[in-house]
Amino acid sequence: MRLLKGFEIEMYTGTPQGEIVGLSDKIVEAMPSFMREPDSRNVEYVTKPLQSFEQLLCALVRPRQELRKYLQQLGDYTLIPGSTLSLGRSDRFFRSDPKNPYHDYIENTYGTKVVTASVHINVGISDPDVLMRACRVIRTEAPLFLALSASSPFIDGKATGYHSTRWGLFPQTPSHVPLFASHADHIQWVEQQLAAGTMQNVRHLWTSVRPNGDRRPYDLNRLELRICDLVTDPIALLAITALLEARLLQIIENTHIDPLTQSTFTPEELIAVTANNEAAAAANSLDAQLTHWQDGKTILARDWIAQMYEELWAIAKERGFNCFLSPLQKILREGNEAQQWLQLHAVGVDAQRVITQAIVTAKEREIELEDKLCSPSVA
Repeated sequence: MRLLKGFEIEMYTGTPQGEIVGLSDKIVEAMPSFMREPDSRNVEYVTKPLQSFEQLLCALVRPRQELRKYLQQLGDYTLIPGSTLSLGRSDRFFRSDPKNPYHDYIENTYGTKVVTASVHINVGISDPDVLMRACRVIRTEAPLFLALSASSPFIDGKATGYHSTRWGLFPQTPSHVPLFASHADHIQWVEQQLAAGTMQNVRHLWTSVRPNGDRRPYDLNRLELRICDLVTDPIALLAITALLEARLLQIIENTHIDPLTQSTFTPEELIAVTANNEAAAAANSLDAQLTHWQDGKTILARDWIAQMYEELWAIAKERGFNCFLSPLQKILREGNEAQQWLQLHAVGVDAQRVITQAIVTAKEREIELEDKLCSPSVA
């Protein structure tokens, strides 16, 4: 068994010098497969659910190639890596749809803290109560996925002290979200939030992991991991996704894996532990000291991930996707994007030069992957 999976990818547009420029109104009018975000400086595309990692790779790369071609028609524009306004203009909102009342609420309530680029990973699980248990587990382990994906160490040209400034500042909403014991528990809670106004609509649940579906909260069919920064290298993103899929397969098969029954912490303590772990991962990513949800022991994020990798390798190999999992070792060895950028910054490379180099690297990587792997045989 392989699970269906897909991505929601938000990316910034701008100049090869790293200046982020709002072009989403033009992009969504010319390219129906792209969607606008509240701020015009980034756009979103969504891949359809697929089981095959090979097909998923092409689904990630092709829309970017098409967008790059269109941007060249508009002028000297490109796609910009990173999950924050790395080089400037974080002081104001550039509205993509000034007449949208929900966007009014977002701008007035959160400001530019939400003007970020990220990747949401959706994985299909059809049984709602299995889905809820999976959400409980992955929520307690979401800091590990943030640690692997961190790519936002700068805002306005300065290092912020975070590896993921995006998640360090992001307004998680509502402020307290329980570990839902069942699907019925989740429905009741969402209805209460909507009635109280702490959620403006069913989409206004901004937490690291949430159950998703076509008619939330009633019809649910997938887990959505929302914590990851934008991972510009498609191979790295697929490795992170392979880790998530292998873990979910393990959770589905082993009904005993559940923080509500396996942890030394109470449910409320687990929420506090997880919040602290998320904050630590936002600050230090792979080098963060985390508290393990099962026994409360302190463990480095990279060591926890390495343990999980060893445990899940056999599952990935049995399902035939271990080759997509293996690049995870390179991230553990060389660091995530934020760590690589900060290494350059530490030896005197300014933020703009770091970003402009990353722009070139991302473009070259996509060309390489399209040439090698997006052939008709795997399309």
